Amino acid sequence: MTFPKTMSLREKNPTSPKSPLPRRRRSSSWTTSWLNHSTTSFKQVVSAVMMQQSSHQSPRSISKPQTTSTTDININIDRTLSLPDSLLLKILHKLPESRNDAVSLVCKRWLNLQGRRVRTIKLLDLDFLLSGKLLSRFPNLTNLDLSNACVYPSRYSPILLSHKSISFRVSSNRDFVEKNLLQSELIDRGLRVLGRGNCDLLKLVVTNATEMGLLGFAEQCSDLQELELRKCNDNLLRGIAACENLRVLKLVGSVDGLYASSVSDIGLTILAQGCKRLARLELSGCEGGFDGIRAIGQCCELLEELSVCDHRMDDGWVGALSCFESLKTLRISSCGKMDGSPGPEELLGSCPALESLQLERCCLSDRDGVRALFKVCDGATTVHIQDCWGLDDDCFSLAKAFRRVRFLSLEGCSVLTTGGLESVVLRWEELESMRVVSCKNIKDSEISPALSSLFSLLKELTWGPDTRSHLSSKLQGAGIGKRGSKFFKKR
Repeated sequence: MTFPKTMSLREKNPTSPKSPLPRRRRSSSWTTSWLNHSTTSFKQVVSAVMMQQSSHQSPRSISKPQTTSTTDININIDRTLSLPDSLLLKILHKLPESRNDAVSLVCKRWLNLQGRRVRTIKLLDLDFLLSGKLLSRFPNLTNLDLSNACVYPSRYSPILLSHKSISFRVSSNRDFVEKNLLQSELIDRGLRVLGRGNCDLLKLVVTNATEMGLLGFAEQCSDLQELELRKCNDNLLRGIAACENLRVLKLVGSVDGLYASSVSDIGLTILAQGCKRLARLELSGCEGGFDGIRAIGQCCELLEELSVCDHRMDDGWVGALSCFESLKTLRISSCGKMDGSPGPEELLGSCPALESLQLERCCLSDRDGVRALFKVCDGATTVHIQDCWGLDDDCFSLAKAFRRVRFLSLEGCSVLTTGGLESVVLRWEELESMRVVSCKNIKDSEISPALSSLFSLLKELTWGPDTRSHLSSKLQGAGIGKRGSKFFKKR
């Protein structure tokens, strides 16, 4: 039997290893070209490789040139370029304040316009002012606070200190702020930069400045109306006369735990002679006494509001308050004492124009000082006492000296009783409104018929003296406040 002739694998498949297919030629890399041609520079090799890659591109990989439609061109056009700055500022002014940061990121023009809209800044870094960037970035500032920028903060401390408008990080050292206040020379340089910048500031807050710095600033910024001097002293007040249009002034002398400074009768007298157009004055942590307060009352004839906070004044200063002929509001706060020796009562005068007396967080256990204060302020029509300790029935009975009280506000007076309140308010014939809140010893159950009839005649009454008993009456029958016996029974 014969079999058909078979072909070998090599004959069937001529592409055996002995007869391989021609391989695709590998394109030479830039390293090969560079190594094979020793005289070729690197730039020539790179350009040759790029030309070679572009020639090997397939027709499919070459994209057609994109045609830009007129719609895309119109989208890319900034139509706000045709608007004048004045009109664009009016448009930006309509946006809410929460959008200010986003507006500044649109373009450089909007950034500059947004800077022109800013009026108030609380500066944190004094170098930003010394470099001149502050006034170039915000040319229309009217309110500038340098209090935080005048203290070198402790960046690595977890302790954050806040005192009213001041907030910065401090170390655990007691005298940290005193040692880390910037030098007065740097503060004065910043004030001179403000003066040379021709800025129209209306309000300025600064710490640890000197007389020369204040003079240099005030001579250039004559429109300043409100000034706050922290860590103030008598020498600094020598430059206060240059602020001709000053209407509001706040002096901060010593602050417990922060820094210590002294404002005596000398400084108060200099202030009185240099700022005769003051309408509002606040003395915080200041010393002095009768002479300094009297000088202010006699020279500042337009003064309508006086605030005394945490005073360190000598005895007898309360008697000088009668020299203020135009004073309408007297505010005393955070004072550990009132006046240890005010002098004979028959020698005390009164403020003829006083309308409001406000006592906040003060110690009123000094009976002689409180008697003198109430005597000087006997013409007040509004009496506001809040969170004052030591105001018992005997002390509050001194309020009978008030002759024209129309509104009384008591808040946080925990020692005063219902009887003590009744003995005084029944004598005020012109009383129209009363507010009693958080006075726990004044009970609803102790209200007499006479006091109840007075309440019915008042135009306005806010009554919530004993908030704890009021809450208990509201929760009565609700099962709340049963000491948990319903849920935590002994087993």
